[in-house]
Amino acid sequence: MFGSRRRAASVSQHRVGKESSGKRKMSISHTPSMARRAEVDVKSAPSSGTASPALTSAIITISVGRDQRLFAAHEDVLCHSSYFQAVCKGQFFNSSARRIDLPDEEPEIFSSVLEYLYKGDYYPRLEHDKKRNSWRLEDASQGETTVYVNGMGMILKDTVIYCTAEKYGLDELKRLALRKQGLQSGIQCSTILASARYAYANTPDTDSKLRAHYLALIIRSRHTFKRSGTMQHEMEHGGKLFFDLFVAMCNHMDDLQGTKGRH
Repeated sequence: MFGSRRRAASVSQHRVGKESSGKRKMSISHTPSMARRAEVDVKSAPSSGTASPALTSAIITISVGRDQRLFAAHEDVLCHSSYFQAVCKGQFFNSSARRIDLPDEEPEIFSSVLEYLYKGDYYPRLEHDKKRNSWRLEDASQGETTVYVNGMGMILKDTVIYCTAEKYGLDELKRLALRKQGLQSGIQCSTILASARYAYANTPDTDSKLRAHYLALIIRSRHTFKRSGTMQHEMEHGGKLFFDLFVAMCNHMDDLQGTKGRH
């Protein structure tokens, strides 16, 4: 319904956008969103989807974000998430009003999560190209790749969805978001670095997918990043991201030396 040593691994096919001259800051351009709206009239029942064939449970109202945008969903569908299952049974759920408040969530992100819970995917959907035996995104040129996160700026949408799926206990959604992000290209350095910081702030230290994705991406595009004024600024501020990047870079260099030694 809509309303010891670690090696950096990655599924990304990103191509990093180069920074412009001058102040060496990169502008972020994005097209008008063509995504379907997930907001619904809470008086109307959500439509059924492939993820939940029997929609007979109670309707839950969800208030999302600072503007309290309202969504509606079937309780059984929400409870595919261990997080919402606990909320519906916990003391914070008002059983008479059947309402959940999520003031810290971004409505656009929650819309995608809800779409996934009903249909097993979110816009733009993942499509398989049988001729090339590869994956692509429908209407990839029409949808926005970034979303504004309060206090963080413009962040890659799939990264925010991945982190939200982590919080809600939706492992399949995490895998889907990571695969979709790997299909993005032409992303600016500043957006990648801001998104990497967001990923580190919103995933546990045990995360071995999204964090490694960003480390591998930066290493692979190191010739672009080393000329980036944003990269210099971020490194001066430091953080765990850059220690992990140092370790991953050392591992990468060791691998290259090992390969040369065998020839």
